[in-house]
Amino acid sequence: MRVYIPATVTMLRALTAKGEVAAVNDTAFALTPALRESYATGSAEELEYAAMSEAARASLRLLAGELSDDPEGTLARRGVISADVDGVELRPDLDYGVVRLPGPVPLSSVAAVHLDTEDAESAVRAAAEVIDAADLGDADAEFTLGDAEDHELAWYATDELPFLLELL
Repeated sequence: MRVYIPATVTMLRALTAKGEVAAVNDTAFALTPALRESYATGSAEELEYAAMSEAARASLRLLAGELSDDPEGTLARRGVISADVDGVELRPDLDYGVVRLPGPVPLSSVAAVHLDTEDAESAVRAAAEVIDAADLGDADAEFTLGDAEDHELAWYATDELPFLLELL
């Protein structure tokens, strides 16, 4: 199953160093039957994009933690790791597109990496600061979150990852 793992630049660095990535609480997103049923229309590609967007939003939560620990040293970019993983457990109790991974995902299973570009950093930093308020329905926070989500994630092949990280 193609899964979308929320990530940060810190996690991408660990992926290249260790050759695997451990998703926080083994949680990822995917085009699940429940996600497909929740949309009236949409191609598989459009619905996979929806799952990837949920992973990008979850990445903001990870960034919020990193930014609170090290505001100056944290690169404010959302990341999503696309990977093909067997043995995924569906988690409709959490949300339509949530899945639990069986464990760390090896680099060999990673299909691509998606990462914000430099021009998104200020919007992403602001969104990470208000993600909890947005989740609780704060309209101003939702607007700030929308500014970050207006930025498309750039696509990188797995073999480009070391070079990308070196340039950051």
